[in-house]
Amino acid sequence: MGLIITVIIGLIAGAVAHRVLNSRGGFLGSLVVGLVGALIGGELASLLDLNVTGGILDRLVIAVLGAILFLFLWKKMFR
Repeated sequence: MGLIITVIIGLIAGAVAHRVLNSRGGFLGSLVVGLVGALIGGELASLLDLNVTGGILDRLVIAVLGAILFLFLWKKMFR
């Protein structure tokens, strides 16, 4: 069940990041951006000592912020 929730959160986070940064990305692109963003967001939350309870909403917010940061940096480096 945890893997399914993680994939769903990754898809939502990737789709939101693509929409915020006006970027193009299909299903697989959104999934990759969202999952990488979740990893980046989780590490940043840990480094900043943020009190994240681990709920679905917390995970979604962290993943979206991480995905936006990842996609922003990706676009700056490769375009």
